[in-house]
Amino acid sequence: MKSVIVIGMNVDAAGVGWLNVEHCSMLLKPPLSLNFRFSPQTSIFRARNSRNSRMAPPILSLALPSNTGRVLSIQSHTVQGYVGNKSAVFPLQLLGYDVDPINSVQFSNHTGYPTFKGQVLNGQQLWDLIEGLEGNDLLFYTHLLTGYIGSESFLNTVLQVVSKLRSTNPGLSYVCDPVMGDEGKLYVPQELVSVYREKVVPVASMLTPNQFEAELLTGFRIQSEGHGREACRLLHAAGPSKVIITSINIDGILLLIGSHQKEKGEPPRQFKIVIPKIPAYFTGTGDLMTALLLGWSNKYPDNLEIAAELAVSSLQAVLHRTLSDYKSAGHDPESTSLEIRLIQSQDDICTPQVHDMGRKLHHI
Repeated sequence: MKSVIVIGMNVDAAGVGWLNVEHCSMLLKPPLSLNFRFSPQTSIFRARNSRNSRMAPPILSLALPSNTGRVLSIQSHTVQGYVGNKSAVFPLQLLGYDVDPINSVQFSNHTGYPTFKGQVLNGQQLWDLIEGLEGNDLLFYTHLLTGYIGSESFLNTVLQVVSKLRSTNPGLSYVCDPVMGDEGKLYVPQELVSVYREKVVPVASMLTPNQFEAELLTGFRIQSEGHGREACRLLHAAGPSKVIITSINIDGILLLIGSHQKEKGEPPRQFKIVIPKIPAYFTGTGDLMTALLLGWSNKYPDNLEIAAELAVSSLQAVLHRTLSDYKSAGHDPESTSLEIRLIQSQDDICTPQVHDMGRKLHHI
């Protein structure tokens, strides 16, 4: 059982109590190589005196961190349906992560419906939330996850968040899904492309673009597997050690191409997965895929191939279940976009069956 040795409890003139823990790096050592970096002087949490002079309880996700990690996820949110944080948070929690979501937008439903209503968070409001966390010493995260971002000002604030989080934990892993468009269509303002290319890619740890987004980020047209591999190498040179182009359509065949460069200057280990096509359009799949890639790649930090295979297997199972349920309800799955059946697929997320994917995994 994990334990913590409390060395001292002090209260300063402002009434702020500090719990100092010694040798946390030994006591809280997880079985995997993660990004927890505690020193003997690290303050795990700060608690303020209440009116009855008792200290507030510790934040257990900080004092007793899980073996997987603590994720800050900045994405969109819908009241109904599963896109953005609604598609990412639950799977990560199932995989053992503590996840704190910040909703960049809050809409009634996704924008594919005839109408939607809701609110959009601006950059200052995002920073207010970060300052609120910082004011209570709650900013220690092992991972930052970002998805769709609709404005340049908000994206620039996200970059400030990356810097702030890494000042607290230099080992923070930033997993970025650079959502900009698909199939040749851009659905964010044009100015975001240069911000992603020049500022975001250099600070990302793992990048998960689709084919069109990889082309935008590299200026390189992807028309073959070889082009996909080259695009990954170009992105490695710009920053991230892990790159997964989640979907590339080559002559009607759908591919995932992954690449892991463990050390700068070394050739990356690259692979592809042939993804079976499903005759339907689903919402939230990119958000789910990036969350699964974060979850499994952290469990298999030196084997991105296995992580990607597990993520693809889970995603395929979710989509097949969704397709089957819509057909059971008498709906033509090719007539509209489909909301994924996330809750009903939790077993497929926790324990994906990969036996039928093995023959489709090819090392390059």
